[in-house]
Amino acid sequence: MAADDAPLDDKAKRMRDLLSSFYAPDPSTSTNSSPKFTSLDAINASSFDADQYMNLLVQRSNLEGLLQRHVEMAAEIKNLDTDLQMLVYENYNKFISATDTIKRMNSNIVGMETNMEQLLEKIKTVQSRSDGVNTSLFEKREHIEKLHRTRTLLRKVQFIYDLPARLGKCIKSEAYADAVRFYNGAMPIFKAYGDSSFQDCKRASEEAIAIIIKNLQGMLFSDSESIQARAEAAVLLKQLDFPVDSLKVKLLEKLEQSLGDLQLKNDDISGALMGSNDPSKQENVPESVSITAHEASVREFVDAIRAYRVIFPDSETQLIKLARDLVTKNFETAEQYGKKWIHSADLLGVFRIIWADVLMMDEALPEALLSDFSLEAAQITLKNYAASTFSLLLHNISDALTKVNAGQKEGMEEYSLQDALECSKKAVLQGSIDVLLDFRQLLGDELGLLVKLRDLTIDWVQEGFQDFFRALHDQFLMLSGRHNSCGQDQSLMEGTQSDKVLAGLVLVLAHLSVFVEQTAIPRITEEIVASFSGGSAYVPGDICQIFRSAADKLLHHYINMRTKRISVLLRKRFTAPNWVKHKEPREVHMFVDLFLQELEAVENEVKQILPQGINRKHHRTGSNGSTNSSRSNPLRDDKLSRSNTQRARSQLLETHLAKLFKQKVEIFTKVEYTQESVLTTIVKLSLKSLQEFVRLQTFNRSGFQQIQLDIQFLRTPLKEAVEDEAAIDFLLDEVIVAASERCLDPNPLEPPILDKLIQAKLAKTNERSPKSP
Repeated sequence: MAADDAPLDDKAKRMRDLLSSFYAPDPSTSTNSSPKFTSLDAINASSFDADQYMNLLVQRSNLEGLLQRHVEMAAEIKNLDTDLQMLVYENYNKFISATDTIKRMNSNIVGMETNMEQLLEKIKTVQSRSDGVNTSLFEKREHIEKLHRTRTLLRKVQFIYDLPARLGKCIKSEAYADAVRFYNGAMPIFKAYGDSSFQDCKRASEEAIAIIIKNLQGMLFSDSESIQARAEAAVLLKQLDFPVDSLKVKLLEKLEQSLGDLQLKNDDISGALMGSNDPSKQENVPESVSITAHEASVREFVDAIRAYRVIFPDSETQLIKLARDLVTKNFETAEQYGKKWIHSADLLGVFRIIWADVLMMDEALPEALLSDFSLEAAQITLKNYAASTFSLLLHNISDALTKVNAGQKEGMEEYSLQDALECSKKAVLQGSIDVLLDFRQLLGDELGLLVKLRDLTIDWVQEGFQDFFRALHDQFLMLSGRHNSCGQDQSLMEGTQSDKVLAGLVLVLAHLSVFVEQTAIPRITEEIVASFSGGSAYVPGDICQIFRSAADKLLHHYINMRTKRISVLLRKRFTAPNWVKHKEPREVHMFVDLFLQELEAVENEVKQILPQGINRKHHRTGSNGSTNSSRSNPLRDDKLSRSNTQRARSQLLETHLAKLFKQKVEIFTKVEYTQESVLTTIVKLSLKSLQEFVRLQTFNRSGFQQIQLDIQFLRTPLKEAVEDEAAIDFLLDEVIVAASERCLDPNPLEPPILDKLIQAKLAKTNERSPKSP
């Protein structure tokens, strides 16, 4: 391909050289003007030598090369002839066109000189006649102009003589602008002839102008006059060369005092929003009321700013300060209004009012940069609104939770914890969704002030929810009393009614923490991702972990509170009597009823709050349970029926030996969020406390038998209430074993006597039950 392109390039080069040499004005400018040729490419030069070229070609080429060069040169000659022929044809056509154009121009110019000479003669004739007319009318024109000047002068003189009367009429009609215009128009004449011809007119006019200046000063400092009227008065005083600059400070003070009337007030905002949000009420409200009156006041203030800028060119700094103070006060009013529980539509209405004021003032005072200044103020207001919104949400949730205590203080014996829980769930979830909907409305509005704050609003919402959930976690701990754990034992010792409510509240808080982790946070996260994406302040994983930990802590706190309350009952039971001098048991002790009442209260609370377990165990009738009416174990009763004291004392040794071969029972397991798990854990801890209190006492035979009777009566109701019957049997047996270890004469009751006392207690309980309300 390179070998084929080379001849074409050489041909094109030679063609350009030929055309250049043909059109060149100076033959000496052509290329390769040297008489000696050092290559075969010099054939296109102007000093080409054919003999020398042939000798060079014969020396460098063989016969085949000479023949090929002959063919190439023949083809090039033919192409050059064709190109030259086309070039001649093209130039020939141009020459013909130029010749035709010249012929047409010659035919058109013929006769033009004659027409031009005739036109010149006519112009000279018109000029001579015009000069004749001007000469004949010159004297009359001069007379007319003189009369006109006289008439104008007479009018001015008449105006000067009538000026005092005109000024008096203007004073009566308070047309001060016309009076100033008339007086300023007559000033040139007064300056020229005021001391001679028009002395009286000048003096009368000056007296009238003095009255006008006095009246204008009164208008300037009158509180009843509008800002626009006072500004016009200042302009007129300045036109009368009155030293207005001396009044600058007072005028600006007046303008500053008027800001109090322009500032938005809560009543104005409420009325304007009521009219804008309720179309039915909006029809009944006249336009002069609500926002129209405020807009008219702002427009008047803007007109005053324009006038003051004209009167006092150096007052720009003070005017900027006044305008910014007005914007700042309006945003402060909006911030105070936003601290209430209001909808975002109301806040949007306030922002629209303020933004309209800013745009009007920005037109009159662009140097103040009120748009940027209001953006900073709106940023602070909107951020505080977000903080107050989340604070009010937290307050509403706290109110819903404290209704548990309020219900008991008002004497409500059965306050539903389930209602309190559902109310709290609604306050958390629906309240959070309402907050998101409000801020979504703010983000969707096209108000220029809010469009610039969209990214910051998203960050504030995410930061607000992150801080809100942390504050809610702290609020849960505070309501549960975990921040005041030192005084908890003292309050439990008193056993007041408020402690029961507090325990129920702790259970509600524990389950509410689970709800926040499993339901509320995922739902809120979906809404944030859908409408408030882009920020990084909201981390749902951290919040879930916080509430998961809080739920465990609160559930264990509830179990501890209930267990400590039962422990107080057990402590009173075992520290009050003298067990060494205890009398023979005649009935089940009263503390058993109190103990069962406490467990019944726990059961009522967990049934309202916690769900039932999936794998709930049924009551067993095995060797560890009671299957007869006497609620006694046959194997153990056979051992306890031994009347011999020696055999009774050997029971301790037999029990220890039996424990070595007995299957190990797991007592304390992980607490689940179910009714059975929580109740079982409380019973286990209570029985363990009972065992420890027994170990701290020394019993005689009657005391030991009383413990045996109470424990035997508790066996059946406890096993019915819990899911781990084996552990309950084990703990009850441990209590009896501990009592036998601490007994001076461990001789148990005979099974018939034990059964008789238990049946008597059951009959007494059944008689009392129908009478209970």
